[in-house]
Amino acid sequence: MNIYRKRRQRPAVPIITLIDILAILLIFFIVTTTFKTRESLLKVNLPSSTKVLGGEDSSRRVTLLLSADGRLSLADRILPVEQLAAALNGLRRDNPDARLELKADEGAPLGSMVKVWDAAAEAGLEIGDLPLRIVLKE
Repeated sequence: MNIYRKRRQRPAVPIITLIDILAILLIFFIVTTTFKTRESLLKVNLPSSTKVLGGEDSSRRVTLLLSADGRLSLADRILPVEQLAAALNGLRRDNPDARLELKADEGAPLGSMVKVWDAAAEAGLEIGDLPLRIVLKE
């Protein structure tokens, strides 16, 4: 007596469709990813205003940060106030079209702000060429 058993087939996983789905997911993640630029090494709480109207400047500016403890950062470099004038001169020499923007913490000492302005004047910048960043509260 020969009993014939029907062989059970293994369940097949369609690899081609899985590859298609993975490719679509990969394209989705690449397209929707935002790339952040690292602006500074210092944490700065910018002062805010509800009365000042601000216009957005579309040009990229080199950021000069002044933190609450008086530390300075110029374009991803932390430097002492004494070297700021030389660094600004080097920046203007290397890139004469570069525009600066001063971001000062609301708790930054006024004396440090005056030293930054003195260094900018020593480097040949006018105070009007160095705009302050103010965050507007709505």
